[in-house]
Amino acid sequence: MEEITRAGVRLASVLILAAVAASSGCNAVATGYNMQGARLYQQGQYYAAMEKFQAAMANNSADANAYYNLASTMHQLAATQHDPNLLIQAEALYNQCLDRNPNHPECHRALAVLLVQTDRSDRAFTLLKNWAMRSPQNADARVELARLYQEFGDSKTAELQLQQAIQLDQQNTRAWTAMAHLRESKGDTQQAMANYQRAYVLNGYNPALAQRIAALNQPTSATPLTAPLADDGTRTVNNAPPQARY
Repeated sequence: MEEITRAGVRLASVLILAAVAASSGCNAVATGYNMQGARLYQQGQYYAAMEKFQAAMANNSADANAYYNLASTMHQLAATQHDPNLLIQAEALYNQCLDRNPNHPECHRALAVLLVQTDRSDRAFTLLKNWAMRSPQNADARVELARLYQEFGDSKTAELQLQQAIQLDQQNTRAWTAMAHLRESKGDTQQAMANYQRAYVLNGYNPALAQRIAALNQPTSATPLTAPLADDGTRTVNNAPPQARY
């Protein structure tokens, strides 16, 4: 998947991230369609994936994940086909996702990326700032806002946001991973190592985090990290395989 760079934001693709939905009634059916769509997406069969996500929406119109999955697929197609109409449709679907789940982390991040790509970075910041103000106890809102600040070169504000996220939720893997990446980018490898290790334990010993820890243990051969690692909420990663949010 090609990388798009606009105003300092790197996007390999908008990730569709795994989650577990309720297992009864129409939710279970929608979950099945989302899972089928995810597999098709991973195979590069985007239009077939879209049909499954549309079926999930038709089965359960309240399923925010189905709207997010369809929007993400259109967002990816817009990037590869350079189709502005697909971007317009993706943006509308992201907003419909947030109408159904105002605290959907992946959708907030993806919509912020789309806004930056379409030269509306001010609106991207407004989107995430409003989310953080509306949900002051939500650590994910702080993480996403921090990442946007970091991508625009304001590491000081990014670190403050991540510190607040960790204070709100010390078990938040995404916050620790983002803090580790920020500190590594600033050359503080010792503290970055400690943060990666904390995230590694909290995230069920994620292999990607293990690889980063191993790289930091061999600084002479370590590969520079230019974007956050793929974790359960990162959407600015390079060439990470997408998974569906079920």
